[in-house]
Amino acid sequence: MSKKTSLLFVCLGNICRSPAAEGIMRHITKEHMMEDYVDIDSAGIGSWHAGELPDRRMRSHGSAHGYDFSSRARQIKQEDMQRFDHIIVMDDENYKDVTAMARTDEQRRKISRMTDFCKHHPGHTAVPDPYYGGDRGFELVIELLEDGCKELLKQIAQKHGVAYLL
Repeated sequence: MSKKTSLLFVCLGNICRSPAAEGIMRHITKEHMMEDYVDIDSAGIGSWHAGELPDRRMRSHGSAHGYDFSSRARQIKQEDMQRFDHIIVMDDENYKDVTAMARTDEQRRKISRMTDFCKHHPGHTAVPDPYYGGDRGFELVIELLEDGCKELLKQIAQKHGVAYLL
């Protein structure tokens, strides 16, 4: 078996979108018995929420879909740029901030937007921050992340030569 593919999901504070992406990816990875092929983590641009659980509303919406969003927030570090194979950001501001951390072209090539993987939401170019919105914003985040995570896992399965069925 080849080395695990490592994924880091990044949003602004690591309390809504990126921990949800981490939880959804963990869930579908387990569901497809691919835990031996993928390492998953999340981080935020800022350190404001370091050590905190995800936003209670995000956890509640995730739980309603059968997901566990219980990772603790942390800030992205320079060593993450080397450690992870893929760094997946939620919006253009995250992309700008993480790209500014990259020291090499190789590190810049690791960075992509979550919506780059979405197949069923063509009008969305970002996973919007639901923090100041209502319930529909949290549900949209989950829908976008499910779409993107499924396609990303499909690509990882192909890389490892593993059968992947949706």
